Amino acid sequence: PCFTWYVAGLVFEDLKVQGGLKVVAERNRSKAARLYEAIDESCFFSNPVQKDCRSWMNVPFTLREPLLDAEFLSQAELAGLANLKGHRSVGGMRASIYNAMPESGIDALIDFMQEFERTHG
Repeated sequence: PCFTWYVAGLVFEDLKVQGGLKVVAERNRSKAARLYEAIDESCFFSNPVQKDCRSWMNVPFTLREPLLDAEFLSQAELAGLANLKGHRSVGGMRASIYNAMPESGIDALIDFMQEFERTHG
């Protein structure tokens, strides 16, 4: 278990460098809120999760036309947005936006989604 404690210590130190848990939590809440807002304002994408049950870490969403899922994933990959495919039992998409995901990654995903909607919606 020594290695586990060592790695945990590194993570805790990094959290302190970033400003502490409150700062990291607020950043994560803000990232999720921006992505959910982009989905909720869209007529092309939707989120099947009730607002009071939404995760800050995994944001699921679906396309209005499921036949476009494969094209969305393919184009997203070309744009440098990887691993968006949803869970095999649920389908759709899932953006994992854990602590390491920078805000610029959220911006890139939202921009991509808006462009995809503009060209396919």
